Amino acid sequence: MAKAVRAGRVDKAAPKQSYSTPALEKGLDVLELLAKQPNGLTKSELARALNRTISEIFRMLICLEQRGYIAQLNDDRYGLTLKLFQMVQEHPPTERLVLDATPAMRHVAETTLQSCHLGVLELGKVTFLAQVNAPTRVGFYVRLGSTVDIMDSASGYVILAYQPLAQLQRILEEWKRETGRKPPSDLQTHLQRIRKAGYEKRASYLVKGVTNISCPIFNERSAAIAALAMPYIQTLEPGMSVVAAAEELRKAAAQITANLGGREPGKGLRFEVPA
Repeated sequence: MAKAVRAGRVDKAAPKQSYSTPALEKGLDVLELLAKQPNGLTKSELARALNRTISEIFRMLICLEQRGYIAQLNDDRYGLTLKLFQMVQEHPPTERLVLDATPAMRHVAETTLQSCHLGVLELGKVTFLAQVNAPTRVGFYVRLGSTVDIMDSASGYVILAYQPLAQLQRILEEWKRETGRKPPSDLQTHLQRIRKAGYEKRASYLVKGVTNISCPIFNERSAAIAALAMPYIQTLEPGMSVVAAAEELRKAAAQITANLGGREPGKGLRFEVPA
């Protein structure tokens, strides 16, 4: 049998070794399951869902609770804490994005008298990492850290519209696994319309009387890494029109892209939707 290491060097023909980490896998299984359960789960429910014994789950829960990733709720159920969300915010690329976006978002809110928030894709959903409320008595606000399905969000469609084909395919496959649904039949037409306009403006998917405006923020490869969004509401007080507000949001997204060293797509770049 040929040895994997010869004369101090690794034989490239040798197969890669696979390492099993059952404890880590069990912990990640618990976190991923609880992430989908807003009301939490009991030890028994976790054990059944993960096909584990209660003693296995109990040891894992103790460890995760001591590390601050989960907490026991009032009715013997376990739920996630905000530690994972805090870790995401502290991750350098995310921190840089939020730091660069916040001044532009504040300017948009003060200029348009509308709230503004920043969303990124995460596991088939849009997660809102930053928000600036409108400086008015009345406004529509999105809770920091909240999530929404990418197919129910203007920001989700905007980010999808500017993904390379392979990445878009991975995102859609992940979304189908998470939701068990099929993408809308008009997805390709919808994304093409966004690319032609450069942003999304349409009635909210979830709230009546709100017009969602969303603009992409690009990286150095001209792919969307986030979306700057505004839930525009018409009030009785004098204010900026939805068209003018959309232009202010577009300029802010372009400024954030420039601050990050990103590049808006040129005419030669093509984005396609997988068949």
